[in-house]
Amino acid sequence: MEMIDNHPVGEGMGRGIVWRHFFGVGDDSEEDMSANEDDWLADLQSIKDNDPDVDELVGKGHYNCIEHMTDEDWEQLGRDISNNTHLTSLYLNEGALNDRKISFFFRGLTRSGTIKYMHLVENELSVAGVQSIVPFVQNASNLTNLELDDNNIQSEGFNALMRALRDSPIETLSCDRCGIDTIEIDFVSSPKSLKSLHLGDNCINADGCRGLAKLLQGGDSTLKYLHLDDNKIDDEGVEILVDALQNNTSLETLNLRKNNDISRQGQIMLLKLCCDISSIKATLQSNHTLKNIRSISENSDGFIQTDDGVMKEIDVATLINISYKNNPEGASRKKVIETQLHSGTRAALCHLQDVNHSVYSEIDPLHLPEVLSLIGQHHGHEELFVALSSSIMTLFSTVNRKKCIQQQMEYHAAKAAEHRAQLEELGTELEAIEAAEGNAGNDEVEHRSNKRRRKWWWGLWGGV
Repeated sequence: MEMIDNHPVGEGMGRGIVWRHFFGVGDDSEEDMSANEDDWLADLQSIKDNDPDVDELVGKGHYNCIEHMTDEDWEQLGRDISNNTHLTSLYLNEGALNDRKISFFFRGLTRSGTIKYMHLVENELSVAGVQSIVPFVQNASNLTNLELDDNNIQSEGFNALMRALRDSPIETLSCDRCGIDTIEIDFVSSPKSLKSLHLGDNCINADGCRGLAKLLQGGDSTLKYLHLDDNKIDDEGVEILVDALQNNTSLETLNLRKNNDISRQGQIMLLKLCCDISSIKATLQSNHTLKNIRSISENSDGFIQTDDGVMKEIDVATLINISYKNNPEGASRKKVIETQLHSGTRAALCHLQDVNHSVYSEIDPLHLPEVLSLIGQHHGHEELFVALSSSIMTLFSTVNRKKCIQQQMEYHAAKAAEHRAQLEELGTELEAIEAAEGNAGNDEVEHRSNKRRRKWWWGLWGGV
């Protein structure tokens, strides 16, 4: 049995005896330790012993034993965790660490094949702290969740971390309240496994959205949940994100709550993203993957301010997406039936999206029977009557327009024939004038030639 200062380690002494000795904490002070601190010390010993019953370590900065840990203590703890094969969750929060402590901690903790969840929240970490974490992140083969909320890693730290995640198995990254504004991501170094990104309560603006857009573009995007609540995003930022999401088939949740610079126009952009009423083709090509879009602003007094009409229509469209999960074709067809082929719904959406043409102007008259049948099946006789009236008026308008065009074409064709005849007549007259001028020129030349011959003849006689 292992002995330390004549104290046996094991049965009857409590699991934390070695680490208690390590911190200089004896039995006399045990009554004064909080239950959490007692658990902390016991868990440290279990981790050192590779106890299969302990898979979680929780420590907070106000624990006395944590406050008194030396740099060497942190490095030793890191080595113990590296050698442990059962620990899956590590929570060191609320001032347990700082840039110096974390550098020693990760000097010992260089790898892990079991840790899945790592929370290092509210530890005053800066860019230097992130740089200490990066080697571990790159070597942690099972790490899926990393939370760094309430640190001061800023944009530089976040961008460095994102580059480190390229080949990491991390699926969830949370950096709420970390002083992030600009984001630099390229396709080559973007994380291949990231599904959930939390960046709430930062300073991200339109420039930051340009960087995030790269996570959403291309067929290899894996991101499903993007939380950007309480940032500095305005309509320009919304436009950038909407453009990136036009062909995205992975993102399901977009949280833009409390971005108070997003106006009604920005909300309408989000509506058009998931249900564009400008044409049937546009509706079919809308985003059918997003299932949850949140864009609610608060005024200076903290009261919610939103356009209920826009958000209601967004909710209707995303509800269709939810109902037709993994079936975008079904969702697109349902949206056309529910919006384009229902007069009241279409009128409301057209008003919001500033569209003012009839849907029947897009429909080939040969397909009208099928369209009218769909309206009758899904919306009843009243809507069918409205559709019949609208489609007939549109058809008549189309026929009248066709006849008008034909008449105009005939008129201009006749005028063109008349002009061609006049052109030929003028051409003939011009040729006659040119021919007459040519003959007169030839007579003049012959007259001058005869005159020169007579002068030569008389000169010859005069010389004899």
